Amino acid sequence: MSRFIDFMFLCRRIGRGSSRKRSLLACVTIALTVASSAVAQDPRTGWPKSLLLGTASPGGVYMIYGEAVAQLLTEKLGVATNITPSHGSVHNVKLIEMGSAQLGLVIMAGDWTHEGRFQTIRALVPMYESPLHIVALRRSGITTLAQLNKKRVSPGPRATVNAEIAQRILAAFGISAEMRYASFDAMAAELLEGEIDAVFVPIAAPAPAIQNVEAKEPVTLISLSPEQIDIIRTAIPALTTSKIAAGTYRSLDKDFVTVGMWNFVVGRADLPNDLVYQLVKAVFEGQPRLQKAHPVASETIPQNAVKDTFLPFHPGAVRYYREIGIKIPDPLVSTK
Repeated sequence: MSRFIDFMFLCRRIGRGSSRKRSLLACVTIALTVASSAVAQDPRTGWPKSLLLGTASPGGVYMIYGEAVAQLLTEKLGVATNITPSHGSVHNVKLIEMGSAQLGLVIMAGDWTHEGRFQTIRALVPMYESPLHIVALRRSGITTLAQLNKKRVSPGPRATVNAEIAQRILAAFGISAEMRYASFDAMAAELLEGEIDAVFVPIAAPAPAIQNVEAKEPVTLISLSPEQIDIIRTAIPALTTSKIAAGTYRSLDKDFVTVGMWNFVVGRADLPNDLVYQLVKAVFEGQPRLQKAHPVASETIPQNAVKDTFLPFHPGAVRYYREIGIKIPDPLVSTK
């Protein structure tokens, strides 16, 4: 508005001391200068009108975390951001590749990480670690990994990283289980109804689906020995030693050691650099709000960007991390 007022004032002054034709020409020149300057200084040029964020099925943390991120971005970026339920990481990768979604929540493990999809997808923000939950009803008497042989086990939805990881872990121990696929909420209901014997899923803790089960019946979280963890990490190097803190669930009176994997917010490689810069900044500055939505967001901090070991970061994200002193390894610095 101030530029427009200055422009009108100049036009009036020029009109007093020149011919009307010369005055008009000067005013047009000034108008073009003002307009081009305004465009050059508008950081939102080329921004999409809306963003779609792929999450997962109800009953898991992705839905809660994704909704909180979407609300934050809508408010801070002024870009309408909505979530879409999905089958999880693999589905979210496909949605981004197809252009159906611009953002997605993914586990940084599984077959999708080896399929050369890095032309389309870039890392943006570290979310949190998902520890492996192996849970049975206490009355089932199941307390060890070996007891899952020939049992009905649910790794969550079909064709997900969770399902893939569960199958690979069980195979590493020669355990043959009947896989029952379901959404997280349905998985919890089936465990209570006796339709499955255990759930076997990497998911952020506390997981709403597991809490819902525990609110109705006592459960057993099946622990892993150091030797079993070594076998698992040899079979799947992307997994790390993880921990569920005492008190996270009613049945946990001491820290629970397991394996886990990291989750990241990822986005399309062709998103504008300045949009991604502002997006990453908004998420980290709004981290306390995310933590109110779910305590696992306490791990959503810039220092955890190093948990990404393979996926290139978006240039807009790299700019943010470098400005605050976080070093991104050269192989993970994307120029486009």
